[in-house]
Amino acid sequence: MKPLHRHVVNTSRKVLCTAALAASLTTAAVVTNTPVAGAGEAEPTPDSPQATDRGDARLDLPGQLADPVVPPAAGTGGNPAEGSSAIPATALDAYKRSEVAVAAALPKCKLPWTLVAAIGRVESVHASGYGLKNDGTTEKPIRGPRLDGNGYAKILDTDKGEFDGDIEYDRAFGPLQFIPSTWATWKADGNGDGKRDANNIYDAALGAGLYLCSGGKDLSLPADLDKAILGYNQSREYVNSVLGYMRQYQQDGTAGIPNPPVGNYPTPPTPTIPTPRVPTPQPPATRPNTPNNPTNPTNPSNPGNQTPNPKPTPEPSKPTPEPSKPTPAPATLAKLERVGEAKLEAEAGSLFAEGARFKALLSDGKPAVGQAVVVAVEQDTTGGTGFVFGSESSVVVRTDAQGIATAPRLKAGPKAGTFTLRATAYDAKSQFSVAVDGRTTEKPAEQPVELTGTKTVKVAAGTPVTGLQYLLARGDKPVEGAELTAALVEKSAGGAWTPVDAKTAKGPWFQGATAEEKLFTKALRTGADGKATLPALLTADVPAGTYHLRLLTADKTELIVTVEITAPAPAPAPAPKA
Repeated sequence: MKPLHRHVVNTSRKVLCTAALAASLTTAAVVTNTPVAGAGEAEPTPDSPQATDRGDARLDLPGQLADPVVPPAAGTGGNPAEGSSAIPATALDAYKRSEVAVAAALPKCKLPWTLVAAIGRVESVHASGYGLKNDGTTEKPIRGPRLDGNGYAKILDTDKGEFDGDIEYDRAFGPLQFIPSTWATWKADGNGDGKRDANNIYDAALGAGLYLCSGGKDLSLPADLDKAILGYNQSREYVNSVLGYMRQYQQDGTAGIPNPPVGNYPTPPTPTIPTPRVPTPQPPATRPNTPNNPTNPTNPSNPGNQTPNPKPTPEPSKPTPEPSKPTPAPATLAKLERVGEAKLEAEAGSLFAEGARFKALLSDGKPAVGQAVVVAVEQDTTGGTGFVFGSESSVVVRTDAQGIATAPRLKAGPKAGTFTLRATAYDAKSQFSVAVDGRTTEKPAEQPVELTGTKTVKVAAGTPVTGLQYLLARGDKPVEGAELTAALVEKSAGGAWTPVDAKTAKGPWFQGATAEEKLFTKALRTGADGKATLPALLTADVPAGTYHLRLLTADKTELIVTVEITAPAPAPAPAPKA
């Protein structure tokens, strides 16, 4: 078993980019409106577990640790195909798509797919031997050693075993060996299936590409390239290994091979040399004996006794086959255009009226059905403070039967400004992009909430106070479902209203409790009409005087109701007896 340096990934914030674009470009994905990776501000810190030299960790790779072999090309007599650096077809596709996706999100990074491939080679030999499937998953999970400090970095469990199956310590997992805490931050959806799974090589390759580009790096600069690889594993030996494979893939060319089965690497078949067949000699042809001269069938001096050879019957001419019609080339993606002309304009912090729509067409003029279209916000002058589709800053949507991809409704950030909404579609050889300008306007200042209703009540002691109803509204719009409390209060020495002491105070109380329980506070909620109705205030045995009831909303809107209780009216004198 050949040692491999594992990387232990961790970071504090997400990548600075509009999104992990082009996530669902693989044909295996069929989901629509699929969120991909998130956005952030900075690169990983130098002391993060990802950037720690983890020493001589070994990954339990089945079979031999060697590059998969390129199958022999047809007609070469068993010689390997050109391009010694073979990569399983699914892994190769994932690496190349990560380059396209990151280029759309972070064009200044200049991420080469060969860098992601080199890391994939060092980390898991491109998931070879684990049963890599066409959809990017593996039949056998890929997990690194326990990071328990015994020869490796020590990282206590951060995911309760959700990703790595270990509830005590973390393990690197997946084809590019992410640490759970890192994947929780840098997770990406590389195949548009609505999941972010580092065990899937499409998702892992995209997440790794974003991680390498974090912090505004330009990977065409040697210093930034070196910094990025060291950020994956703080080991000079690791950097040298990755750079070696990266240059090998760049210089030698790379051939995609069938995905290897579990625990097995493809090997070239034994060359077979065809053995030429030795022809068997045939006797010379003789004329048949004729019935007119059976004793001298071959006497040249008596040709009259020989039967002349019949004239050969000419074979009927075969019709010349019509030339086969050339098979037309398959239609390819040829155009992406916006559908409709509605302005992209909304108030800051609000939803746009409808989701933007885009149509993809093929080279034969037909709609591109099921085409992945990446929609993301860029060139945001509002400070990048909240343009989202649901909870994500970009989405990947699939076109319908008419070739139309409809993005979810976009929510504007909280500030006014301008932005560009860009839709991008890709195929194997080209990409098409449509940019739509949009703007957000200042949200009008909200009118204050007002609480209105009866402010003064006067009743005789013993008479309940009923029918008190209060309206909570913002301008002319009632506020539904707002919470408020009604409580008996008194003024403190400082002039503030404070709840009365239920142990010593006397005053009207809310129906629903006895006078001894003194229910002086009641929780209320406004209805659809913005109104809240108070239960009856009972005044039995309440001394005459002035009391105050405070209605208070959650946002501190206040209304003081004065309740004046007078002495009960004297009983009428009995009528004199006659």
